[in-house]
Amino acid sequence: MTHDFAEFEQYRSGLTGYCYRMLGSPFDAEDAVQETFVRAWKSREQFEGRSALRSWLYRIATNVCLDVLKGQQRRVRPMDLGSACEPLAIHLNIPTDKKWVEPIPISMVAPDPDPAERTVELESVRLAFVAALQKLPAKQRASLILRDVLRWEASEVAELLGTTVASVTSSLQRARATLAKSNLSSTDPLPAISDADRAMLERYVTAFERYDMKALTALIREDASQSMPPFDMWLAGRDDILAWWVGPGIGCEGSRVIPVVMANGSPAFGQYKPAPGGGYEPWALQVLELKDGRIAEFTFFLDTARLFPLFGLPLTFTEQ
Repeated sequence: MTHDFAEFEQYRSGLTGYCYRMLGSPFDAEDAVQETFVRAWKSREQFEGRSALRSWLYRIATNVCLDVLKGQQRRVRPMDLGSACEPLAIHLNIPTDKKWVEPIPISMVAPDPDPAERTVELESVRLAFVAALQKLPAKQRASLILRDVLRWEASEVAELLGTTVASVTSSLQRARATLAKSNLSSTDPLPAISDADRAMLERYVTAFERYDMKALTALIREDASQSMPPFDMWLAGRDDILAWWVGPGIGCEGSRVIPVVMANGSPAFGQYKPAPGGGYEPWALQVLELKDGRIAEFTFFLDTARLFPLFGLPLTFTEQ
């Protein structure tokens, strides 16, 4: 039994989500899925229906990801590297030996409108959870994603990884223990965005564009944090965040902020700051995490050349 290439497409979003959790980058995930389809197409004559097409594709995708991860340094977030910094420009540093966890549009991994399915995807692509996954050895990572996120049976995972159920169970226990040290699990709920949250985010956009620190203070949790990949600096606490915004980050005053599709299950915005010659230039993809009705974390991803097109944001912005 052979398969038409079009049959693979029904699995694209699921495979993209799987590869993203394995690799920590939407771009690497897209490449891995494409390589999976190419390998599957080339070996379609050897596939005789001995297993489901889904299992076969996931087995190939796992091998692709394991190949990518061989000898590759794990992806991290700034807070994985050390303590928070003071809000001073001297702490701005771009390490050349680090690869960052990158954000992904939720539409790439959960285009299905089924609310239950979408909830699972939202909970398991949070930035902190994906970063924690990167701390696991590659096969442990695969075991945990397949068992705890995708809900595969242990026997299915054992067959996919070419090992035993006992080995999968042992690997899964070790992986869960590692995640527990980060106070994370694959089943941690991600609160739904409520109408009150949406109203708060509208106030945030208005306050940020006005650079109204008093209004922003009311919207940000006292224990909030901020990071700005590719800089390894991160800030802890609302006071330090606001001190940065009115200090070294004052160039963001007068910015325009455009809401985009959710990133990693969280609200996201494209930020365009005033350009030296007039107008606006892309500055950051803002990913915000909310807690108890206020903003708990800011991640400003500065790689706009790659991320803005991925999220459907223009690379030029003109005031209407």
